[in-house]
Amino acid sequence: MSNIFTIIIMVIMAVLGGFSSLYVLISLPATVIWKIYRKIRYGCKITD
Repeated sequence: MSNIFTIIIMVIMAVLGGFSSLYVLISLPATVIWKIYRKIRYGCKITD
């Protein structure tokens, strides 16, 4: 019985880890692209 709960918790943690990894994988390049776009379009500093 304890083994079933352990497996369920492991699956839940794997799914949550996958979601956070996907968020980082998508958000970091999107932020860099957005900053480059603002630099070209409006002349803002990239570090703002």
